[in-house]
Amino acid sequence: MDSGHREYHVQREIIDEQRLKERSQRMDPSQINLPISHRLKKSLSCSTPRLKHSIVGFLPVLSWLPRYSIWDYGMPDLISGISVGIMHLPQGMAYALLASLPPVFGLYTSLYSPLIYFIFGTSRHISIGTFTILSIMIGSVTERLAPDSDFLIYNGTNVTEEVDIISRDFYRVQVAAAATVLGGLIQVVLGLVQFGFVGTYLSEPLVRGYTTAASAHAVVAQLKYILGVSPKRFSGPLSIVYTLADLFMLLPETHLPTLLASVVSIVVLITAKELNTALRQKLLVPIPVELCTIVVATVISFYTRLNETYKISVVGEIPSGLQPPSIPNANVFSEVVLDAFAMAIVGYAISISLGKTFALKHGYKVDSNQELVALGLSNTVGGFFQCFSVCSSMSRSLIQESTGGKTQIAGVVSGVIVLVTVLKLGSLFQELPKAVLAAIVFVNLKGMFKQYYDIVTLWRSSKIDLLIWLVTYVSTVLFNLDMGLGASMGFALLTVIFRTQRASYSLLGHLPGTELYLDMETHKEVREVQGITIFHSSATMYFANAELYLEALKKKVNIFYLNLYHTNLSTCNHNFIFTLQKRAFREASQRSKKAVFSVEEEAGQLKETNGDIHREVELGWRERENSTVFVIPETVRTSDGHHTWMYLKGTDPDTATLGSVSDLHDGDTTTLDSSSEDTLSRDLERVSLGSLGKWTWDIHSIILDFSTANFIDTVAIKTLRNIFHDFGEIGVDIYLAGCQALVVEQLERGGFFSDVITEGRVFATVHDTVLYCLKHRGAEIVHSYENALDMSGTRL
Repeated sequence: MDSGHREYHVQREIIDEQRLKERSQRMDPSQINLPISHRLKKSLSCSTPRLKHSIVGFLPVLSWLPRYSIWDYGMPDLISGISVGIMHLPQGMAYALLASLPPVFGLYTSLYSPLIYFIFGTSRHISIGTFTILSIMIGSVTERLAPDSDFLIYNGTNVTEEVDIISRDFYRVQVAAAATVLGGLIQVVLGLVQFGFVGTYLSEPLVRGYTTAASAHAVVAQLKYILGVSPKRFSGPLSIVYTLADLFMLLPETHLPTLLASVVSIVVLITAKELNTALRQKLLVPIPVELCTIVVATVISFYTRLNETYKISVVGEIPSGLQPPSIPNANVFSEVVLDAFAMAIVGYAISISLGKTFALKHGYKVDSNQELVALGLSNTVGGFFQCFSVCSSMSRSLIQESTGGKTQIAGVVSGVIVLVTVLKLGSLFQELPKAVLAAIVFVNLKGMFKQYYDIVTLWRSSKIDLLIWLVTYVSTVLFNLDMGLGASMGFALLTVIFRTQRASYSLLGHLPGTELYLDMETHKEVREVQGITIFHSSATMYFANAELYLEALKKKVNIFYLNLYHTNLSTCNHNFIFTLQKRAFREASQRSKKAVFSVEEEAGQLKETNGDIHREVELGWRERENSTVFVIPETVRTSDGHHTWMYLKGTDPDTATLGSVSDLHDGDTTTLDSSSEDTLSRDLERVSLGSLGKWTWDIHSIILDFSTANFIDTVAIKTLRNIFHDFGEIGVDIYLAGCQALVVEQLERGGFFSDVITEGRVFATVHDTVLYCLKHRGAEIVHSYENALDMSGTRL
């Protein structure tokens, strides 16, 4: 082979975008992106298999109930359902109190929701019903729209301190039902339009911070029942602060018998639960601690007449039987729409996360969109029966799963237990002290209190996740549950934008013996491909970080633009110019042989005072393995507006020569036709790119690794086009590597490709791009890379 004209043959085929289309036989985009009319026609077409699949998908019970085995699943589901139903009774009444509603409506909620979910749900183990967080959210709505001050009893012209409890509770039930129905409709609509992914926007740190803050609201809400006082009701931002301040002022009025009943109940519940946990391996089913507590407390209250003797507040009348369905009050929809949306999202996020946890453990699949529909119908139908918002409960779901529950038959059994209680046993709990229900809520929040330890865990693992947790907690505590959720979601999305803006940028090198290209700063074994720079970004380039991407690229490849700041050359005298020349030459000579002296980056300052005129020129340099180049003004601007510029060049500063820009070739301008400071920077950029690049550039190709990009917008396309153009002016070729098919399609639609920038500039992998560059631009240095490629099975 002729040494003067070598030909390099690549045994491995180089795959660019054009060859990829030819080899993969990619489908015509017109066949993929069908017109809307065709897609609509296809979606509305009906066949027997498709109809059956749609019905079974909407009614999942039809897929498993016909195959239900009583012998295999009957007894476990029965035991599990009884256990969960026993838990429903105390929790339903206690969480109704948390929602500022009469306790019987908690029983209604525990009855209807499991029956609806049994038909439409896809999870086999979650227990749908009352839950702490949603009860708090309902309570904030009912107390805001139906405060005690609106139901004071009038005696003639005087207003008493007595509240019309019956009228107040009736309106609060209407408000809760309206919010529940509206939230359920939102969930159904989101499920039907396949928006099941909406729960993914609630990250785990956000949900845990939110539930921890909600538990703080729950504790404050129960303090009035535990202390036996009647604080003022506050709503809106900082309401929890005002409530705590009012409770502190009322501490001297604490009702001691109520406080004693609360403390005794809390101690008994905590002790019994700990014993339950310690003996769970030996027990067939857990001891129903809460049910035993309310039964004993009711019996004691009934025989000792705690309400009459010690003025301890009790539950009061619990009507027997079921309430007929009624249409919610649509007049309050506009006032609760934001709260309903927040409850819909939070309830779904809690339910789907718990459902997926059990599904993964037991090896079945949960349909996120169908879960939205099932939860939404549970809320919508329940709202017509005066129920309030529901979702899955962690404690009840764990009992349902740990006691051997196999299907949602267990939920039906639990509903039957609640139904019997409502029809026949409800009146027996009329003497139950409210302090005991408050103690049940307080003790059940123990798991959420443990979430404060997340601060320590997240501090060690992720500072940004810790910040999300803290912002969520603080905003939810101070701004209430609805505004806190919106603020925390907005902040979480901002952190995503911030992370993409502050992406990490690196230069990649070749790992010998492989086709891998790794970060040269973090991997010692990788080697730079001579004459080729491979630029990698950890994030997608789009409008928010396109400018940062460009700046990082310039910095990594050491491109520079000459610029001169704060200098009015029209008034510079010869002494100043002469001093500037000497200082520039001395600075350049003292630098390393591998340096480029640049005006753009500030490394030092030269100041000269001539009379009352202050002159300042900023000088800078950066390390590079090439010649030294510096350009300075040689003379002041002449009467016709021209400057003469001096440059210093040479591979050795000791032998570097001074010359003028007139020595440049290829028609470069010898003077700068700048009539004002506004045009000076633009003229200097033209000189630096068109002239200096010929002396300072030691690479011939730049590869942009786009393997991390999953989309590209018009701003990024424009930035890419400018990169191709600017580097092309100084003889450096730009290539894209690792683009996904969607990104290539977006580049085509955005008009990126042209006669100058063809699809031949886009390659399947970084290695293909390197092989192409070495074949077409790197013949003179190819042998320095040939051995490494031979080791990886690729030969030049």
